[in-house]
Amino acid sequence: MRSKMKYFLTVAMIFVTLSTGCGRTKESNSVKVDVPTKPFGSTIVYDPAKEINDGKKITIELWEWGSDETFQKLIDGYTSIHPNVTIKLVSNPWDDYWTKLPLALQDKNGPVIFNIHNSYHENIINYCAPYEISVEDLEKDFNDIKPHVKDGKVYYIDFGIMTGSVYYNKAMWKAAGLADNDIPKTWDEFRNVAKKLTIKDGKHIVQAGINFNTEFYQTYLLGLNYQLGQNLFSENGKTATINTPAMKKVMNMLLDIYNVDGSGSKDFGTSGSESFGQGQSAMTLMWGHYKETLQNDYPDIDYGVFEIPSFDEKPYAYNRYNGESTFGINKNSSKEAQAVAQDVIKYFLANDEILKEFNLARCTFPTKKSLTDDSDILAHPAMSVLAEHIDRYIWPGPMPAVVEESLKIAGQDIMYNGSDIETALQKAENSINEELKSSDFTAVENLYKYAKQKK
Repeated sequence: MRSKMKYFLTVAMIFVTLSTGCGRTKESNSVKVDVPTKPFGSTIVYDPAKEINDGKKITIELWEWGSDETFQKLIDGYTSIHPNVTIKLVSNPWDDYWTKLPLALQDKNGPVIFNIHNSYHENIINYCAPYEISVEDLEKDFNDIKPHVKDGKVYYIDFGIMTGSVYYNKAMWKAAGLADNDIPKTWDEFRNVAKKLTIKDGKHIVQAGINFNTEFYQTYLLGLNYQLGQNLFSENGKTATINTPAMKKVMNMLLDIYNVDGSGSKDFGTSGSESFGQGQSAMTLMWGHYKETLQNDYPDIDYGVFEIPSFDEKPYAYNRYNGESTFGINKNSSKEAQAVAQDVIKYFLANDEILKEFNLARCTFPTKKSLTDDSDILAHPAMSVLAEHIDRYIWPGPMPAVVEESLKIAGQDIMYNGSDIETALQKAENSINEELKSSDFTAVENLYKYAKQKK
């Protein structure tokens, strides 16, 4: 999953409300904040009465990309408790962020707290200070902590996870005579539904049943292999396994959906997400952030979401997932600044309300156990379909960007340039493994809950 999108959470007034009860109310710059006075949290507990930096004024920077409103809400909530702390929010464009951040972290005057995306793990991990929260306490409050443990310490975790689901146009679904009980569970059922949703004028497609153009490499080629019991990486986690029977089966199925079933075409709309949003295609498979695209760019589309089908009804795993990470702490900052950062992290992890806001803004399913059955979370269409089988999705680890880039090239070569499947997949595998030779990356597929059940 890539977090290049900007997420927007519009709030007229910012409230920090905790189930443990609120104390005084502070109003500043037309922003009303309910300030907690009692400790809150589950295992990780935050005590707002604890003084920070001995009450002396201190200013730090928090760097992020494109989620200004959500981060500002976090900052306003924290500084309402600790008015001696000033946190300056610095927003950077995604592409600039990963160029500037490693340089800035070398300086003690650089950002003390910074947003992390695990695809750039190797670029920034050596600048991070470990959290001053035990692995045991994190595991009591959050799921999927073990993959983030390094030498017995944690430097960041996932506050939410995202994966691919099928978005379908409800009007087209109804017009095709389909009902709720026609939601497909398997790929065979899905292909039959896609045929019913396809409309043609002679051989010309007027309405595609399914459109996976452009995005398919990320959603299909980097995930459906797990349904067939095939990991992306070897047992030692050091080399990629791309040119496999499972990958070939996935790619052949995609080609058959277009070329045999006629349910779509590589020439019908350059992008599955755009074609669906423009009302040209009945289904597309996208990650959770697509809800925000539909809301912002295609608000008139009445859509539903269902879980990704599988080759059989009990797959080893439905798909891979990726996480939205918590924040890093700059180990080169002063001790005083790092102490504030550690406290902000604890405030964030203990606070269910702000964690929920971050998950809703990022369209991610919460890793905090107390939020997995939250009614607001389950009302979100892209999250609700994951609730039942959330433990049947697998994280391969903080994969270097070359993995996605190479699979994208392979998919394009097969789909648009006439390359045969084996040659394209082998080329991708070679490219990935060549770069992995100089990488510290080790896959964490072996930490998947059902790893021992691999087919």
